Formats: sequence, structure tokens, C-alpha cells
Amino acid sequence: MDHNETIVSRQVDPRANQKDRTKRAIVDAASQLVREGMIPTVATAAERAKVSRATAYRYFPSQEDLGEALARMHPAIAAVDEVVDHFDTDDVEARLLQVVDTYNPLVISDQIAMRTTLASFQREWLRAHGQGTTPYTRSLTRTRWLDEALRPLEGLSPKQRKRLRAALALSMGIESIVVMQDACQLGDRETLSVLRWMASAILRAAIDETA
Repeated sequence: MDHNETIVSRQVDPRANQKDRTKRAIVDAASQLVREGMIPTVATAAERAKVSRATAYRYFPSQEDLGEALARMHPAIAAVDEVVDHFDTDDVEARLLQVVDTYNPLVISDQIAMRTTLASFQREWLRAHGQGTTPYTRSLTRTRWLDEALRPLEGLSPKQRKRLRAALALSMGIESIVVMQDACQLGDRETLSVLRWMASAILRAAIDETA
């Protein structure tokens, strides 16, 4: 072994693989709890994964950290992350529609799991509300995507940008699809069409406001 190989070998953490396996085990355990209709906490995920709470909190210091890791496990998240990481245009509407057109069809295709997760979130909100505690914090993935899609848009104040992002969040995800299909009685194709139109209409209204 030459000198450079010695340096590299000293820098490799021999426990790295074990750390990765432990972290994955915690996330997998949290995912199992969601499929069973429960909202996982760091503590319950640790218990299911058979690791100590102290260990779990080293990997996921907060509920939000675990939620983000859990969200990223879903194939829909990975697909949109790929789109967002490789935007090939500065046209804001095109960027936005790339996100909407990638995410919403995947949500519809996995609607049973998505509705199950949504129901779990609602039960947790009701439980926390009844106990006077803070409800489970949802993943901020959607807002991150929208921030990236809107990045080239100039002329908006921070307040306007925040309002636009919040409005556009209603054009994607299982909550919006539930409204379209349950309350409005739309089929899959109509649902996707209306949500796509909605995203464009909201964006154009915001742009016109700054003109």
C-alpha cells in the first residue's frame, strides 16, 4: 500500500456502513408505522427498529428531520427531486408545470397509500388538538420544490412570494386530489387538467400583479 492509499484508508469510517444501515432501519420502521395508519415519532420508530432512542435522535434530532427522510423514500419524491435538480429553463411557468405534471400523476397512481397517509395525519392533528399539544409537522418538500421553480421570478416582494408559494401548494398533492375527486366528482384526467390549469392561473395572476 502506497502513501496515498494509507491516507485514504485512514479517512474511511469503518462504521459508515453500519451507520447507514441503522439510519435506514429507523426510516424503514417509520414507513411501516405509516402503512399501519400511525404517525411515527422518532421514539416509536426507534422502538420498532430495535435501536435506542438516543441513537435514533442522533440521526434524526427532530420530528421534522424524520418526516423529511420518510418523505424522500416515496418514488414520487425522488422523481420530482430529479426534475427540480435539473431544470433546463428559466421560464417559471414551464418549471412549475414540470413539477405539477410529474408529481400529481404519481400521487394518483399511488392514491390508496397517499390517502392512508393523509388519514393518519388527520388523526394525529385531532389527537394533538384534543390534548393541546403541537400537531405533527408535515414535510416541507412541496414548498422546497416551489421555491426552486419560482427562483427565476423577479419583482415579487418576500410577502408576495410567500403568498404565491402557499397558493400554488394547493395545486398539487393528495389533499387537492381528494377535493377534485371526492367533492367535485372528477376523474383522473380531469383532476390533472384542472390542477394544471389552476397552477398556471395562480402564477399568471401573481405575475400580472407585479406588471
